[in-house]
Amino acid sequence: MLDFTSRPELLGTQGMAASTHWLASSAAMSVLERGGNAFDAAVAGGLVLHVVEPHLNGLGGDMPAIAHDQRTGTTFVVNGQGVAPQAACTEAFLSMGKIPGSGLLPAVVPGAFGAWLLLLREHGTMRLAEVAEYAIDYAENGFPLVEQAVRTITAVSGVFREHWPSSAAIYLPDGEPPAPRGRFRNPDLARTLRRLVAEGEAAGNDREAQLEAARSAFYEGFVAEAIDDFCRTPVWDGTDEAHAGLLTGADLAGWRAGTEPPVTGEFAGMTVAKTGPWGQGPVLLQQLAILEGMDLQDAAPGSPELIHAVVEAAKLAFADREAFYGDPAFVDVPMESLLDHRYAALRRALIGETASRELHPGAPGGHQPVLPAQVIAAMAAAGNGRSQADSAPPAGHSALAALGEPTVPRGDTCHIDVVDRWGNAVAATPSGGWLQSSPVVPGLGFALPTRAQMFWLEPDLPNSVAPGKRPRTTLSPGMLLREGKPYLAFGTPGGDQQDQWVVPFLINHLVHGMDLQAAIDAPTWHTTHFPSSFYPRQAEPAGVHVESRIGEGTVVELRRRGHDVHVTGPW
Repeated sequence: MLDFTSRPELLGTQGMAASTHWLASSAAMSVLERGGNAFDAAVAGGLVLHVVEPHLNGLGGDMPAIAHDQRTGTTFVVNGQGVAPQAACTEAFLSMGKIPGSGLLPAVVPGAFGAWLLLLREHGTMRLAEVAEYAIDYAENGFPLVEQAVRTITAVSGVFREHWPSSAAIYLPDGEPPAPRGRFRNPDLARTLRRLVAEGEAAGNDREAQLEAARSAFYEGFVAEAIDDFCRTPVWDGTDEAHAGLLTGADLAGWRAGTEPPVTGEFAGMTVAKTGPWGQGPVLLQQLAILEGMDLQDAAPGSPELIHAVVEAAKLAFADREAFYGDPAFVDVPMESLLDHRYAALRRALIGETASRELHPGAPGGHQPVLPAQVIAAMAAAGNGRSQADSAPPAGHSALAALGEPTVPRGDTCHIDVVDRWGNAVAATPSGGWLQSSPVVPGLGFALPTRAQMFWLEPDLPNSVAPGKRPRTTLSPGMLLREGKPYLAFGTPGGDQQDQWVVPFLINHLVHGMDLQAAIDAPTWHTTHFPSSFYPRQAEPAGVHVESRIGEGTVVELRRRGHDVHVTGPW
């Protein structure tokens, strides 16, 4: 089925928008057709995603993006990843033994809205009222709620009824989960967005002044005040007792979205741009650097030879992620050495004919790796046949603990890509603020991002928790550049799989010449060899998950090579 496509490759001249929800794509395309640029359109589509996919992201979530501005010829990263509160330190969580994935304790500063405003102010052309009107309309007048959102709401409906009344008020209309694809409304979120627009417009006619006033209303005004007040109230989070949050209005007021240069690598004649190691983006560059030295042209798409090479390269790159990645504002991440072609050659030489069952970080530039104790324990537990990386959950730990982290089958996240007729491009991955991970802030209509769960409590590691620090996330937008100009904006939901599913897609397109749709539709795979970034941090040494369309012969050969193959459905 390698030549099958689910639809033709779409082409156009006015621009293009693609996202994880049709209403967001439609809103972004509408902005392009009205004369807006890619930055205007991405903000419009992103705000719609916050409304229509609340189980995958929210207005109070996170949002890293990579963009290219044709006016200046610059490619840049938008840092919309909020930081840990000033009160977030190891001692704050020691009594629990971990940072929970649910409730208020793991909340970090909501970064998405500030990042969208920065993108709109510095690179867009429209006013907030113009790009927010789509999201406001859907929140106010309703939209068809996708079935996965309904299933997620149903799974945590008991928690909403018993412990999170502010969530129940929105997501359990008439006391029950909403009907799949029925018209769902979030009037509180509509009022929040309308007030942000109104407070911006009260600043006068200057567009930049309006956007700054809207930002201030969120991070220093009524939104920050509501968050500060709510975080003082203990809420149930699936552990033995209720906990208040650590996030304060001062934390919001002290944070601003920013921009920074991307981290880049070369592959198949293209420059690949990713975020820094405060996300997992560079792990894609490491994989591609290892694979670049192999004769990929001779390995047919979806063949056991190609899958084996890609999986083994992923194991090596993700081992380095666990040992070295963290917020470079706090730790010295040896990024240059990790991406050096000589280091890639050393890593490539470790790939043999059979599957590795070890988590093997390297020593880039002489930097000695230190793996977190939980990572070591997860690999040992899996090697001993135990199914969980952590100890048994405490009494009272319910389905909420599994749903506090993004575990829905389609992924944990949203994504939107936009290009316009002038050559601007945006790839953005809004996430966090999941309806199932934290209670709705009363009156605001959205939940807080529980991204602090991704920190380690163990001290002196690159990703150890610290006040004002960005957690090392899985969010990973990407962009391909050809001779300095954008060729492709890309990304996907999927947690730890984000920078795995992209690898065969890029090989299919850049090495084997498939068009974009064929490269997307081709059967794919990923490894679960290393511990998950989310609770319960489970690992499956030599684990490989493949779509059944890959074929029985390929599965047999991968198993012969020592891979523990799990065959999923066809898609």
